[in-house]
Amino acid sequence: MNLTKFAVLTAAAAILSTSAYAQLPPSKVLTLDVAHAIAQEAMAKCRADGYKVTVLVVDALNATKAMLRDDGATASTTEVAKMKATATMLYNRPSGPATPPAPGTAAPPATIPGTINAQGAVPIKVGEATIGAVAVSGAPGGDKDAACAKCGAGEACGPVEVV
Repeated sequence: MNLTKFAVLTAAAAILSTSAYAQLPPSKVLTLDVAHAIAQEAMAKCRADGYKVTVLVVDALNATKAMLRDDGATASTTEVAKMKATATMLYNRPSGPATPPAPGTAAPPATIPGTINAQGAVPIKVGEATIGAVAVSGAPGGDKDAACAKCGAGEACGPVEVV
């Protein structure tokens, strides 16, 4: 009798666990190879434009997957790129002010420690899922950093040679 109960309970558990598993959404992961390719593409765009920058790619947990600091990029660009990536992952949108300030007006300071209210990072998305972010720091202006980051994330950026 105990063996029969065990068999029935085991079969029921297998059926329930299979149906529960089927309800889980598929997950998308930013692989090391893709992160490296994104970083190289962003770096190539900035180099083509004459900028010495740091490019940082983070995964969905905001952990570093790839980082390139060009020869001549200052050490502070690594920290600024991390703050831009963190802001992007927290808000799930490009870094910088949600509403651009009027020309000649400075952006307000960041409200969350470890972030910066500056352009230069964009989310990396697969469909609607954000799987990471690419951040660039070191060009003379956040708009230029953002152009390189967008290029790395797959937006149109013109002909670029990958380094």
